Amino acid sequence: MSDARDPAADLGESLWIEQPEGTLRVITRGERGTPVLLLSGAGNDNVSLSWRRLIPDLAEHHRVFALDWPKQGGSVPWTGTADHSRMLACIDAVLEHCEVDTVSLVGLSQGGALALAYAIERPERVERIVALAPAGILSFPPVLHQLLWMIARVRLLHRTLPSLVFRSRAACAWFARRALFAGTVDDFDAIVDEYHADVLKHGSGSSDWQNASIGFRRMRVDLRPRLQEISCPALFIQGAEDAGVPSHQSRAAAETVPGARFELVPGSGHWVNRQRPELVNRLIIEFLRQ
Repeated sequence: MSDARDPAADLGESLWIEQPEGTLRVITRGERGTPVLLLSGAGNDNVSLSWRRLIPDLAEHHRVFALDWPKQGGSVPWTGTADHSRMLACIDAVLEHCEVDTVSLVGLSQGGALALAYAIERPERVERIVALAPAGILSFPPVLHQLLWMIARVRLLHRTLPSLVFRSRAACAWFARRALFAGTVDDFDAIVDEYHADVLKHGSGSSDWQNASIGFRRMRVDLRPRLQEISCPALFIQGAEDAGVPSHQSRAAAETVPGARFELVPGSGHWVNRQRPELVNRLIIEFLRQ
């Protein structure tokens, strides 16, 4: 059965930001150092799943803010579509509410894409960015692209069926092994339990951002033509065995950002921050200290 407690309750204090469509929940921790905003991925992700292993370490050196995107974690319920422009506005809302003028952004997958996009659109507000296996830099071959476009347009395919399939914990474990990780994970069972509980509570499927970002012929959100506009220091971290974001595409994106650093983590999948937390935490903390 789904655990009724808030899985992120032990990670910090909850801050609630009222918006026209609903309430954004932000976990805050740390009282000293420069501010850092953590941006999680899509689907059944949230502050706890993405950042459970990072927040305590990061908060020793920084003021940490970790956002539950609309329709995830504590930011439920939410009316309306949380597409690319609305998600960027959510970052604005957090910074304005917390009276933060400039911030470093750390984003995973969908969150990585939005960290990159925010650095492009609001360069005066961003000190540094860390993009872990970022979306927004991908292209797909014909036929596969059209198949993904169709899935994004049909609720039965992107919401109803996934919600039914992943009510099974075994299906969640299979998905985690195939799509999220590559090899062993020290807290695999705990991750699957939390992922499964989130499915039972909120359903499953792709996010509004993912669905709105793909057009029939090409991606509607493709940051690659503008990556050279990023002017702040940037670090890309990529699992070498990522099934969702090919490492060569992430490396190519990093090479487009002036002065960016690229770190490839061997034997790791998409959730490289959960599979190799000690290494990834060290890379992030050392980069933010520079």
